[in-house]
Amino acid sequence: MMEQLKTYILMIGLTLLFIWFGKLIAGQTGMVIAFLIAMGMNFYAYFYSHEQILEHYNAIPITRGQAPELYRIVEQLTYKANLPMPQIYIIPDEMPNAFATGRDYEHAVVAVTEGLLKLLDENEVEAVIAHELSHIRHYDMLIGTVAATIAGAIAILANFGMFFGGNDDDRPNPIVMLILMFVMPIVATVIQMTISRNREFMADEGAAKITGHPEWLQNALQKLDYYARGMVMPEAEPQTAHMFIVNPFTGKEFSMQELFSTHPTTEERIERLEGLKRD
Repeated sequence: MMEQLKTYILMIGLTLLFIWFGKLIAGQTGMVIAFLIAMGMNFYAYFYSHEQILEHYNAIPITRGQAPELYRIVEQLTYKANLPMPQIYIIPDEMPNAFATGRDYEHAVVAVTEGLLKLLDENEVEAVIAHELSHIRHYDMLIGTVAATIAGAIAILANFGMFFGGNDDDRPNPIVMLILMFVMPIVATVIQMTISRNREFMADEGAAKITGHPEWLQNALQKLDYYARGMVMPEAEPQTAHMFIVNPFTGKEFSMQELFSTHPTTEERIERLEGLKRD
């Protein structure tokens, strides 16, 4: 219940940031437009974004009979984590990766690629699933979706800021407004990236606690990172990169996007997991 409350508070905070920005660049008119956009986008993100994501990656729902070993692993770990059984999907892609999505415990989904199931041994698969279940426990899939939605909406609002009406006296002067139109999308993106990075560390720690074996996740991350550097998921999009256990764009050449990476480095994650062994 506390995690759900934290999630809603963060959602409200991001929405208020968006509305405040709308007011700054277009006064009362911009605030109203921003409010309407935020409500519509949050409604869609909450109820439908996970369905669109699964469809985008051609994810296929599976039953116990279709993948008994995977189903057994998920079932055992959800019992350990005291969570309802999520839906299980397999993504027909050779790049090894995984993510969790859904709006709450009852509508949660764990999706893994075919490449991940081929690459990792049973213990490593268990560690990855535990990582994704930890995301579900902390409502990270919803936080990440809403954070990405609001960050994108702020960028859109900035691009169209000059076309909004409104002559309120409390609007900033044109120079300040132009600066805000460039700075706010960066601020929103940094907030999104910070949230994603912190949540990855939390999910790694949660996985180690669920399995009782931090080394399983360390081994899995090393393998996943190695393959991610040599492969790129064709369907991957920047808007959903934060959802995966390893960044699907790791294999691309250096770009400005790396400065706003949604994931901490694999070395940092493995080092933190090493620390858990000593605790």
